[in-house]
Amino acid sequence: MLAWGGPNTLAQALWKVKATRTPAQLARFVAKLRVYTISDQDDSGPWLRATFPKLFYIASPGIHAGGAYHYSTWSGISGDRFHGRFEGADFSLVDKPWLAANVQAKGPLGAEYPTWTFIMEGDTPSFLYLIPNGLNAPEHPDWGGWGGRYELYLPRTEKWFLRPETRPLWTNAVDEVRGADGGWHTGHQETIWRWREAYQHDFAARMDWTIKPYAQANHPPRVTVAATRITAKPGERVTLSASATDPDGDALGYRWFLYGEPGTFILSSGRTGAPLAIDGADTANASFIVPKNREFPAGTMHLIVAVSDRGSPGLTRYGRVIVEVRP
Repeated sequence: MLAWGGPNTLAQALWKVKATRTPAQLARFVAKLRVYTISDQDDSGPWLRATFPKLFYIASPGIHAGGAYHYSTWSGISGDRFHGRFEGADFSLVDKPWLAANVQAKGPLGAEYPTWTFIMEGDTPSFLYLIPNGLNAPEHPDWGGWGGRYELYLPRTEKWFLRPETRPLWTNAVDEVRGADGGWHTGHQETIWRWREAYQHDFAARMDWTIKPYAQANHPPRVTVAATRITAKPGERVTLSASATDPDGDALGYRWFLYGEPGTFILSSGRTGAPLAIDGADTANASFIVPKNREFPAGTMHLIVAVSDRGSPGLTRYGRVIVEVRP
């Protein structure tokens, strides 16, 4: 359930279900829903979260008038200089010249795309969760993907909240990402803008699909990993293997990396950036040695392979391997 502009319609529907069905029927109904709002653009969001404590809910709570948009995760889509005012992302992929060339110039649908005044889009991260790119896992917002990364907890009340939260929800998390400027950046918006090149290229390709025959447009590769879950011990070498095909016959490039934040295994203290050495990280078959940490000897590690084609625009799809480290 993607709520853009406030979830008051969803609130009305759930109010009716609550009033007309038994508690057991209501529970079954609520259990089917996965809600991703952006921020609270009316007061129904806090009411929903308080009234239906088991409702699966992703949001950066609060309203714009109190300053919530500045601190929200979703502004990582394009809020570099207006809402979010963060550094590090490649702004050239969301500015007016890029949109003019890659979206607005492409046929009658592109011509309908407005020239922004404040930011490009905003609600789009919730839609990006629905694209089956091999990275997104809608049941696991804490795993991260094009729509951002969120963790389940009870947030402390901020001045921009409409009311204090009464139960845990999926909300702002933090990633550390190397930016286009070469520096490392840490924050909520980073969980979205770290994927900006991939999802903007995907946007441009989809616009091509509206005006070009299939053979003249680019399409994403298809990625398969040999094993999605592996068990290993500290000090053991883990082999990672992926294969990919491209529907257009384009050459493919591989990149394996540790996505540290979703995992629970602590590599070491006081280290930043990408502390895991991966042999053959730019090939289909890679490997690494599980680090030893006597203080924290167990947990999970998320290894991602990003496969990009050499088409225009270059498109990327992913595979995820979760390594469970056991002493």
